[in-house]
Amino acid sequence: MAPRYEPHYSVSDYLQWEGDWELWNGTAVAMSPSPLGPHERAAAKLVFQIESCLQAQGCSCATYAGLDWIVSDDTVVRPDVMVVCGSQPGRHLERPPALAIEILSDATADKDRTAKRRLYELTGVGHYLLVDPIVKTIEWLELDLPPLMEPVSINRVALPMARHCPTGQGAEFAASAVASGGSPTRRLSCPQVTAASARPAVR
Repeated sequence: MAPRYEPHYSVSDYLQWEGDWELWNGTAVAMSPSPLGPHERAAAKLVFQIESCLQAQGCSCATYAGLDWIVSDDTVVRPDVMVVCGSQPGRHLERPPALAIEILSDATADKDRTAKRRLYELTGVGHYLLVDPIVKTIEWLELDLPPLMEPVSINRVALPMARHCPTGQGAEFAASAVASGGSPTRRLSCPQVTAASARPAVR
């Protein structure tokens, strides 16, 4: 029996496709079904809170939801939320973001905890948040040297963006700020955050 042919796609192929896809090592991966309500509410709250604070502090960072990150010629992923500091992409992102956030759901949790964690680790994403909008938890995974991401459960997030902000301030929010359902959304505060203090706070 002849071996089954499995095409190896590239970014140029990916850019011609319709619908929602990711490209993993040349393999097309469908992003379906579309996210459910809790996922989308959490994403919207995260983008609003993070972007509001970054703008208020004049940070040279921007928040994106649904932007393609071209990792290599045969790998393209689309994190739920990204924070990019420094020069901003005119089209797709082509370098690791300062922060990547994935919002867990039944359909994506396993991949977010394994394949995406490994990819983000290997490509130099400095900080990775796993947000569970149902149980209202956030796991912070921080890139260390040698490359290794270790999860820390936290109840507050101090974003490590202070060095990109002229005021020297960063952004902080509670895990409950991205809760699902009718839980109130807390306004984002912008406390003083330094390179030393922008670390995971253990719950």
